[in-house]
Amino acid sequence: MKTAIVTGGATGIGRAVSSLFAEKGYNVVIGYNKSIDAAKELETKLIKQGFSAVIYNCDVTKTSDTYGIVDFAVQKFGKVDTFVCNAGIAQQKLITDITDEDWSNMINTNLTGCFNCCRAAAKSMISRHSGSIVNISSMWGISGASCEVHYSASKSGVIGLTKALAKELAPSNIRVNCVAPGVIKTDMLSSFSAEDLERLRVETPLSRLGTPEDIAKAVLFLSSDDASFITGQVLSVDGGFIL
Repeated sequence: MKTAIVTGGATGIGRAVSSLFAEKGYNVVIGYNKSIDAAKELETKLIKQGFSAVIYNCDVTKTSDTYGIVDFAVQKFGKVDTFVCNAGIAQQKLITDITDEDWSNMINTNLTGCFNCCRAAAKSMISRHSGSIVNISSMWGISGASCEVHYSASKSGVIGLTKALAKELAPSNIRVNCVAPGVIKTDMLSSFSAEDLERLRVETPLSRLGTPEDIAKAVLFLSSDDASFITGQVLSVDGGFIL
């Protein structure tokens, strides 16, 4: 039985990823930071459905927490097959309004947090000569978004990290890939007006906003044996938004 760790795994995209992996027979370690109620609710729901799931408090900006969640998974399930680096934050601001604290929080969570997770996962996987890491970036990490300079920079960094690490870990039979979501219907869109969301829908060639499940399916594919010859890639799941 395979084991997957999903950071930010209690809400939004992470919740869909955690749920799908559990349904597909994985032991799932649901990493959460502040969303303890959502994490407990999801854990209980999955266990009642007969799936294997457990929660773990993990602040990805803390090295000790990222090593801790890997050690926890290994102690409980014996190994880690997939690590999904999903935890992240978003913010919209003009560059002239972005504070030093805004910048630091964004980079520390989205980029340094991803690095911390990848480092902890790699240390565990290298000894086994097996594993898959899937990082969650954004379409704005590819094309950049106005009024989201710090967010775009952090997600672009995740793509660079993914490509470099894929080269480094390939000799150890560890694959590292990245999913770049488009406009996905999660709480991160709560600040958008109905008019803004409709505009984004119209701008998407497939004429709909994405769902967390759309992303989860892409993550599962990249983690599976069906993607055994795929590494260092960025899979855009954005309905064609940045074509």
